[in-house]
Parts: sequence; structure tokens; C-alpha cells
Amino acid sequence: MSAISLGKLTKVYSTGVKALDGLDLDVRDGEFVVLVGPSGCGKTTALRMVAGLETITSGTVAFDGQVVNDVSPRHRDVAMVFQNYALYPHLTVAENIGFALTNKKIPKREREQRVRSAAAALGLSGLLNRRPAQLSGGQRQRVAMGRAIVREPSVFLMDEPLSNLDAKLRVQMRSEVLRVHKAIGAATLYVTHDQVEAMTMGDRVAVLHDGVLQQYATPRELYDRPANLFVAEFIGSPEMNLYEASVAGGELVLGSQRLALGPAEAVLAPYRGQKVIAGVRPEDLRLGGAGRADQAAGAALTADVRVVEMLGSEKHAFFAIDAAAAGASALAAAAGEAEADAGLLAEQAHNGMARLDPRSAVRPGQRVTFGVDPRRLHFFDPGTGLAIR
Repeated sequence: MSAISLGKLTKVYSTGVKALDGLDLDVRDGEFVVLVGPSGCGKTTALRMVAGLETITSGTVAFDGQVVNDVSPRHRDVAMVFQNYALYPHLTVAENIGFALTNKKIPKREREQRVRSAAAALGLSGLLNRRPAQLSGGQRQRVAMGRAIVREPSVFLMDEPLSNLDAKLRVQMRSEVLRVHKAIGAATLYVTHDQVEAMTMGDRVAVLHDGVLQQYATPRELYDRPANLFVAEFIGSPEMNLYEASVAGGELVLGSQRLALGPAEAVLAPYRGQKVIAGVRPEDLRLGGAGRADQAAGAALTADVRVVEMLGSEKHAFFAIDAAAAGASALAAAAGEAEADAGLLAEQAHNGMARLDPRSAVRPGQRVTFGVDPRRLHFFDPGTGLAIR
């Protein structure tokens, strides 16, 4: 039985705005599930409905099979960690962590023992007598987590708890949150807009867009088998290159170039003579031409390099091919480029990016060949946006 089960969960505000549309989701006991999507996609609304802080328009929220729609937040046995730490400035760390226990009139000895145990798990044992103003951002976030842990709830809800931290501390706290989760073992529903955070933390990840669940799967499956164009663009950093293409015989036509489809030919058989959207991830492009297997398949792509970014551990080469880019990002770029100088665009515009070895000798203005493994290509129906399997 799932620890948390959402059935057709829907939220419509009085203004008529539908924030969440028929969300079906289950979180198993001990599982860490991440809700991810852009701002306004409905992920925080869903979390607040699970917590009982937002009224439900229709659908159900159930814990261990028991519907809790009409159960007040204080009786739902959930603990929530917010984006802002919401610590009491006049209380010590120990008093902040144990605040809920004090309200519940837990005996002093048990309360102190549970506070010490939570503090030890979070590395706060030496800070129990300090006040929030004397703590760093990371320490304050751990206190907020301690306040949730000490209640020993059956369900944890976290709403972008790391977004106020700097980049380095956010990486450290990701592992800290997971360590604490594994030690406690409670079902956890975690909200973030950061897809890297989602992919590195979640046992399973639910991708939302405009209040609708796009795909619910493991991070590996989201990356390897995106269900639609939105997931393909949203999951993966850098994002997938997407192009308008057509299928002719056993080849994929990208502008003036042709790529042998190999095993994908059978999948695309219904699309012969028609348009498709083809995608390839930046890390699946190999500089210097095709390898032996790809040469035999004729899978190589010629491109003009426009911009090169050196990141230390890798190099990003932005390039142009004569195929039209596809997807939401391409549409946004086209809208912005409409006002740009045409001559400048001809010189600098790019519609693709390759993730390369930092020692690769690639430079702006260079014409290069990328090897493409046909098995690493992704295809989508241009009408529905759904993946072609």
C-alpha cells in the first residue's frame, strides 16, 4: 500500500484558474519522490493540498489507504519543511527543534532526548544553545529539518527547502537531506523547480507542466525515454537538441543532411514521407566524425561552430545546421531573434549544442563533423508532441 496516494487531485481557484488537473500519484513507504516543473506548474499547490493547507476542488488525498480530505492539517501526521526556514528568532536551536513537542506537552525528558537525537543526526549538537541569528543559512535549514524530524511523522513534505542556499551549500545539503531521509525512512514528497536537484535526489520524479502530470518515472527513465517534448527539453542539462525532420526510406532528413536510421527505421515506418521531430542530447554528439559503427551506418552530422564555452570539466560548442530547430526553446529563441539584425544572426545564430571533452580542439568559425549513434536519437510526433516508441 502506498504511504501517500493522490487520486485525480484537482485545484481550481475562484478566478477560474486551474492550478492542478487530475493528478494521480503514489509514494511508497520510505520512498523519496520529487515533484518538478517550472514556476506555476502546480507542484507547490499539490504539496499544500497533501498537507491540508489548501482546499481540494476534487479528487482525493489518502495516507496508507485512508482518505484525509476532511482531516485537519494538525491531525494528518505530516511534517513540512518550507522554503523560508520560519524559525523563531528569540528561541535557541534546541527550543526551535522541540517547539512542536512542547506544544504537545511531551514530557521534558523525552522531549530533550528526541531533540538531542535529531540534532545529532543533523550535525547540530554543538549549536543547541545558539539562536537563529548566530547560524549560517545551511545551519538554519538543518534546524528547520530537525523541527520536522523530531515529530517522527509518517510523511515528510518539503517545499524547495534548498532554494535560498548558495550553489555550493545546496550541493552539500542535497546529500544531507538524503542521508537523513534514509535514516528516518518516512515517505517524502519533495518540491523543486531545479531539474538537477530532482534527478540527483528522487527515487522517482513527477514532471508537471501547466498543472498536468507529464511523466512519472525514475530519473534514468526520464532521461533515456522522455514521454513527450516537454520532458525531453526539461530533463537533461544541457537540454536536448530538437529539430524538424522528415523520414525518407531508411534515412532521417535534417535540412540538407541525411542520417541513416539503423534500428530506428522500423519504429519510424508509419512516418515515411512525413515530418517528425528528432532529438539528440548534447553529450551524444562525438566530435571528429562517426565511429566505425556509425560510419557503416552513415550517421554523421556536419555543423558550423558559432560559440565555444569552456567550463573546466567540459566544453560546450554551440553550432548551426540548416535544419529548423523545434520545441518550446526554439520558439522562444525565434521570437527574440525576430527583432535582431539579420546580418548578425547569419554570423552568430546557432540551433544546437554539443557537450565535449574540455581538451577538444574546437573553435568558433570551424566546420566540424559529429558522430551520431542512431540508437541515441529520440523521435516525437509533431502533432501531439508524444514520443514515438
